[in-house]
Amino acid sequence: MPKKIRELIRELEKAGFQNRGGKGSHRNYLHPSGTILTISGKTGSDAKPYQEKMVSKKIEEVSK
Repeated sequence: MPKKIRELIRELEKAGFQNRGGKGSHRNYLHPSGTILTISGKTGSDAKPYQEKMVSKKIEEVSK
């Protein structure tokens, strides 16, 4: 079962990313290290597999 968009957002915020706003259903997240990530979709929607992979990759990237 895929994760929800809100779960991905929670993981990003826990890793230190901050929401920098966005337009429509898009949210731009910035980490103090300079890593940027955009998540699209309503918070209650299922995340696409590529979104889950992208979030995991970015979190791993900033935790090094």
